[in-house]
Amino acid sequence: MDFTDKSCREFAGVLASKEPVPGGGGASALVGSLAASLGSMVGNLTLGKKKYAAVEADIRDLTGKMDKLREELLELTEEDARVFAPLSRAYGMPKDTEEERAEKDRVMEAALKEATRVPLEIMRKCCQVIRLQEEFAEKGSRLAVSDAGVGVIFAKSALQGAALNVFINTGSAKDREFAEAAEREAEDMLKEYTMKADEVYALVYSSLRK
Repeated sequence: MDFTDKSCREFAGVLASKEPVPGGGGASALVGSLAASLGSMVGNLTLGKKKYAAVEADIRDLTGKMDKLREELLELTEEDARVFAPLSRAYGMPKDTEEERAEKDRVMEAALKEATRVPLEIMRKCCQVIRLQEEFAEKGSRLAVSDAGVGVIFAKSALQGAALNVFINTGSAKDREFAEAAEREAEDMLKEYTMKADEVYALVYSSLRK
């Protein structure tokens, strides 16, 4: 679908349209990739500076991890669109006969599981971004600490946005064991990492308001 190859203006235009994809899940993944990009920027602005020589190795490692997360979240932007398209089509399947209803249920259930799997993975990646942003906020260049703060806000928003996409799909799933396991994992990530993101933001805020 190559949504991530579009210009920002084109992506926003498609997102604003009545097209089923991209949607909130893909937008969350894209925001997550921007969060990771901001972390990498902090790293690149820190590397090579004598003042931060003591943490050079740490920053290089953190920046490499953020670069990887950025690419993974961009891939998930595309993957979210790929897995939602079959679900969108399944909603329109006929259900006039018993056979048609059974086939629609089968297709819907498989599509719902895939459409749940991707935002869960987006959430996992955003949790990693939040953890790494904390280290950038603590060790990175003070000239770029605000960017670490913006990055952690973006990662938190992406985490919360992806969670909503998990819940809207699990709410329709008939396999309650699968749905409840996905919901528990999502709730656990929300509980831990929205708090962590708030702590990092507070750290950055306080360092700028001294």
